Amino acid sequence: MTGTPVDVPSATERKRVLQEIQPGLLGLMDGSVSTLAPIFAAAGVTGKPFNAFLVGLAASLGAAISMGLAEALSDDGSITGRGGPVRRGMITGLSTGLGGMLHTLPFLIPDMTTALRLAYVVVVVELLVIAWIRYRFMGGKLIRTIIQVVIGGAIVFGIGVALGDVGAG
Repeated sequence: MTGTPVDVPSATERKRVLQEIQPGLLGLMDGSVSTLAPIFAAAGVTGKPFNAFLVGLAASLGAAISMGLAEALSDDGSITGRGGPVRRGMITGLSTGLGGMLHTLPFLIPDMTTALRLAYVVVVVELLVIAWIRYRFMGGKLIRTIIQVVIGGAIVFGIGVALGDVGAG
């Protein structure tokens, strides 16, 4: 592992990180980042917050099911020690859904400007929390982790906004 770990974890903590934290982090990252483009594109194309909410809900649920199944079917845990596949799949799926829904919820606000402003703030907070979790449990340098997570999220966010602008004409 590169970078400096925060602590040298015990065997119990390593197991928890491998079987719970890592699948949860995977889900949060995927849910937060993969749903950005569809939600913000829908907001730009339709100009209607509720339409963006529905797209975000669909993207979040679809991503949650997909990621949960992918994690559960990727490894039975017997060789890698990653734990039971159903439990890991549930953790990943729920985390993915949560990550996608957090910045979707502001689109329940009927005013698009307010919804967008709140969603922007939520996205920034989500990405910073993900970076902190990654730093806390996976080690490395905090600033490098923040930069990596924020840049990835910014790229996907930019794609969504650009496509929304194109669609809006």
